[in-house]
Amino acid sequence: QVQLVESGGGSVQPGGSLRLSCAASGTNLIPNVMGWYRQSPGKEREWIASFVNRANTRYADSVKGRFTISGSNTRNEVYLQMNSLTPDDTAVYYCHARFAYSREYWGQGTQVTVSS
Repeated sequence: QVQLVESGGGSVQPGGSLRLSCAASGTNLIPNVMGWYRQSPGKEREWIASFVNRANTRYADSVKGRFTISGSNTRNEVYLQMNSLTPDDTAVYYCHARFAYSREYWGQGTQVTVSS
């Protein structure tokens, strides 16, 4: 059974930084894409960044220029460096992986709180 385990969430003041990590276990397969989503209270889950390889990354407009996604295909790991955080970035952040045949998996989520 594939599992995605996130770490690195927490509380930070506006303007601060956090780095999230996600590791996939339980498979030798390499995902086609790994990424991050987030969900704030009362809002739908939104996509924020995807990683296929170092030359193929995408970002939502809301985080472009502030967040950087990176990863290791061989290790089935993905990271999200978040800089210049604002209270609007407060959410539960979820790791996502999609494998061949459209098999998708989600992490359990990690809370990020930006507050003064």
